[in-house]
Amino acid sequence: MEKKTPLYETHLALGGKIVPFAGYLLPVQYGAGVIGEHMAVRKQCGLFDVSHMGEFVLEGEGAEAFLNRVLTNDFGGMEDGQARYSPMCNEQGGVVDDLIVYREKGGRYMIVVNASNREKDFAFMSRYLGEEEKLTDISDRVAQLALQGPAAEKVLRKLAAEEQIPEKYYHACFDGQIEEIPCVISRTGYTGEDGFELYCQAQDAPRLWELVMKAGEEEGILPCGLGARDTLRLEAGMPLYGHELSDEISPREAGLGIFVKFKTKGDFVGRKAMEESGAPTRKRVGLKVTGRGIIREEAPIYAQGKQIGVSTSGTHCPYLGYPAAMALIEKEYAEPGTRLTALVRGREVEAEVVKLPFYKRV
Repeated sequence: MEKKTPLYETHLALGGKIVPFAGYLLPVQYGAGVIGEHMAVRKQCGLFDVSHMGEFVLEGEGAEAFLNRVLTNDFGGMEDGQARYSPMCNEQGGVVDDLIVYREKGGRYMIVVNASNREKDFAFMSRYLGEEEKLTDISDRVAQLALQGPAAEKVLRKLAAEEQIPEKYYHACFDGQIEEIPCVISRTGYTGEDGFELYCQAQDAPRLWELVMKAGEEEGILPCGLGARDTLRLEAGMPLYGHELSDEISPREAGLGIFVKFKTKGDFVGRKAMEESGAPTRKRVGLKVTGRGIIREEAPIYAQGKQIGVSTSGTHCPYLGYPAAMALIEKEYAEPGTRLTALVRGREVEAEVVKLPFYKRV
């Protein structure tokens, strides 16, 4: 039985096409369609319901040490209000999940995890808890809205005081307030655009959604669903768990080696396995389709008749105007400009390796 977010009735009223996703009933698109929503975020702004994401609170004297023990990034020296992205690995060096950690005041942390991994992540992290740390799952009490696009800050300035709007990317204000609704205002997103993620109490979500949509009318804001969220993140070359990341794919294979801190901290889960395996032999790459067709996930990728990997995600990119895919392939074929072939429903589709991301905002 799928769950409903606090905005389920709002989506129905707006004509959202509801589908099951990660255990929830969520809108895949609204009346404007995936392309219309995608282009709104690239050119103006869009609003997403991402309340299906999971949120944990970590507190205690050993909180920072716990994060450094369980995650691959280094969490030393974080300021209050700062956020850091990190993979979380298993003992074999594969990715359990990728997540964002926010430091609140007094050494308290909020951890945002992928919806489909919420229970798995909580159980995994709990195995490594010591007597000085406490981890609490607050997901059901929290709603999350994502306001994304070049006009996002202009819209937010109509609603929040200037000092509550983070200037820097990956920073958050934990004392935010919009029309007397307490919320966390975070300058983060999953679209490749500037934008914000707003966390509030579940019961406040419908009112907050209404306020943001009203404030964005002049900027052409659109409600956006899962379809546009996926096409936007793919254009931006962002990995999705279960596609570019999994228990069998290491962060370094996925191009996330910058978030694996071998040199700046001590032991962490998965470190030994990654060190012993040596340099990765596979690499996540971008593929620009040069032939006819769309390369979806799990298409075999070939070079000179030899299978060298598999596609992990793929679609037509509305803003760029061409189909693209990401793939995990043998490293020697990962140089940009390399010509490859994907087998799509028994038909060969030509593609070229290109540098990620496909799209980057100016």
